[in-house]
Amino acid sequence: MQQQSNSKTPKRYRVVQWATGNVGSRSLRRAIEHPDLELVGVLVHNPEKLGRDAGELVGIAPVGVAAISSIDEVVALKPDCVLYMPHVCNFDEICQILASGANIVTTRMELQNPAALDAATCARVEAACEQGNSSIHATGSSPGFITEAMPIVLASIQRRLDTLTINEFADCSSRNSPEMLFQMMGFGRPAGPAHPAQLEHTKNSFGPSLQMVATALGLPMDDFDVVGEVGLARNDVHIAAGVVPAGTVAAMKTTLTGMRNGKPLMSFTSTWFVSTDVETSDGKEWKFVSPSGWHVVLQGDCPLDVLITFPVEAEDYADMTPGLTAHRPINAVPYVCEAPAGIRTTADLPQIIARLG
Repeated sequence: MQQQSNSKTPKRYRVVQWATGNVGSRSLRRAIEHPDLELVGVLVHNPEKLGRDAGELVGIAPVGVAAISSIDEVVALKPDCVLYMPHVCNFDEICQILASGANIVTTRMELQNPAALDAATCARVEAACEQGNSSIHATGSSPGFITEAMPIVLASIQRRLDTLTINEFADCSSRNSPEMLFQMMGFGRPAGPAHPAQLEHTKNSFGPSLQMVATALGLPMDDFDVVGEVGLARNDVHIAAGVVPAGTVAAMKTTLTGMRNGKPLMSFTSTWFVSTDVETSDGKEWKFVSPSGWHVVLQGDCPLDVLITFPVEAEDYADMTPGLTAHRPINAVPYVCEAPAGIRTTADLPQIIARLG
């Protein structure tokens, strides 16, 4: 399928930005700037943002689009695509948008692999797509870019895959989000085993993404194992969101392993931390391969070892990171709008090429 925005007469796509949190605000800014996108609406949840100009919300000149707050207003705008980026996935909203004829690109991980959805929900979303002749695609950086786009590219020069391992390192110390870091993620909690919610999140978020790639390669996995451990701060750690006391959780490592025929095939390990000066409860030191980034190793008949880091100054890191999640959805809009109706995965769509000028 030809990608419209790279033709001699690029098509313009009318988009609505849904939610303006950390990632949503970056997406909004990039939608305003993108040569092939026309921002026609922005939905906000904070009453203080209601009615304000979209440009003002992201610190640039007004663009003539005022913030709205209802799904009916979004549908009335008749957008080609909604950039759906709320903190909680609402399938009632998703189905109403799709049934109206608008496509969706979302950062919600629930939709990266339709095979992982319960049958009733999947059927409901597909029915909404059929009614509106629309499509929906979920993507981001992790899961997304590093668990799908990158492995698919690396596997494209293989004729045999033995194992794929992905290690993610994320320094969270500059993130000024106390609720997320201390309450949701569990930094600063007393020493103990890996939190069950941490293990469940990894399995539910990354398992479907890896399984989608494995299935596309003809190597579907049979089951997933997940294990975790925590690293304890040796000293008090002062971060943007507050203080992590000595002896409490300052790092967490979770490994998800997909098994095929009784052997590991694909694994994803996340090491999220606010300090590298940590030890485990039994006194072991942790090795941090990268301050932040990804280490991908593919063993096959053409072995590959790829280290991806972010060469930005420490003071610029917090400003850079929202783009890791926001930019791929923006670049995917033309492809999703031109895709056949239904839930579309990374394996379904053509390779996403960013139009930068």
